[in-house]
Amino acid sequence: MNNTRRDEAALLRDAAERNEFLNLHEFVAKARANLNQNAWDYIVGGAESETTLRRNRMALDSVAFRPRVLRDVSKVDASTEILGRKLRLPVVLCPVGSLESFHPEGAAPVVKAVEEFGVAHMLSSVCDPGLEGIAKAAPHGLRMFQLYVRGDTAWVEDYVERAIANKYAAFCLTVDTAHYSRRERDIAKRHVTGGRRRASGREFQEALDWRTVEHIKSKYKIPLAIKGIATAEDTKIALDHGVEFIYISNHGGRQLDHGRGSFDVLPEIVDAVAGRAQIIIDGGFYRGSDVVKAIAAGAHLVGLGRMQCYALAAAGQAGVVRMLELMEDEIIRSLGLLGASSLGKLDASYLHPAPPANAPHVFSAFPLLEIAPYRY
Repeated sequence: MNNTRRDEAALLRDAAERNEFLNLHEFVAKARANLNQNAWDYIVGGAESETTLRRNRMALDSVAFRPRVLRDVSKVDASTEILGRKLRLPVVLCPVGSLESFHPEGAAPVVKAVEEFGVAHMLSSVCDPGLEGIAKAAPHGLRMFQLYVRGDTAWVEDYVERAIANKYAAFCLTVDTAHYSRRERDIAKRHVTGGRRRASGREFQEALDWRTVEHIKSKYKIPLAIKGIATAEDTKIALDHGVEFIYISNHGGRQLDHGRGSFDVLPEIVDAVAGRAQIIIDGGFYRGSDVVKAIAAGAHLVGLGRMQCYALAAAGQAGVVRMLELMEDEIIRSLGLLGASSLGKLDASYLHPAPPANAPHVFSAFPLLEIAPYRY
């Protein structure tokens, strides 16, 4: 072994001693080792045939990079600014219900990690320790709150006012869950999930329409996001109502089956928005290169759902921080190799259609799972 290889091997051993996780796929394997089958299926599963879930990955894997060369990338900046706050990465750990299935403290370790690292967090209204608990856990983090509507106008107003009182930076309505989907992994096992146990008042979500959006915008000044937008038509309606954030999401493939992948939806939303709002997107984003593709295509924030669950289940708060560190490393390397010194340098000219190299799957972003320290 030459000196260079010996030095590299020593560095890897030192890194392994300092930290258990050196690759993002290692969180997946460790989470699988830590979780029972029901909790695991909750993370990785989708609705019915899980077609939308796979299309999320197919959409991302069907785009290649067009790198530029001979650009000065000696300094690369992966930060962005959202809601007047500088974030270390253009990332939001997006709302996931029942995180207590993966950690006894629910979302608290996640939001603490977000505050420590410097990205954004959006809390699900069906996740412990709740709106006030998360505000206490991370009073200085960039926090947003997402609501499933389970009550009347006064009930919604109560949540908006509590979010404002607890200094949440934005409020979000989820609009792609009018009916609860068939999660066939759970049905086949006769397992009742936490989401179904908390599903009282679903008739209010079923009846939700643009009047609620109009009411919130007319009465409150807090920025509003609509999560579950999937068409230019609904984007234009949201913009007409003064919505500040268009949130592209298909619930990670867990609601309407046979939908489009989120990344496939992004171009028409960007065209419809035309700079009048900011765009959040989630659905199959697991790698730094995925985040870079979304920003180049016109998104402003990229939501990590399953990835935060893997990290949380693998190692709690420290795991989430470490996951973000590795995500940052991947983003910075992708930017540098593309010839872009910052996110602001990116545009659609850095992207090109290409056939996927891997079959789409919830794990297709991690082909090296077999050699993880904890084998999946």
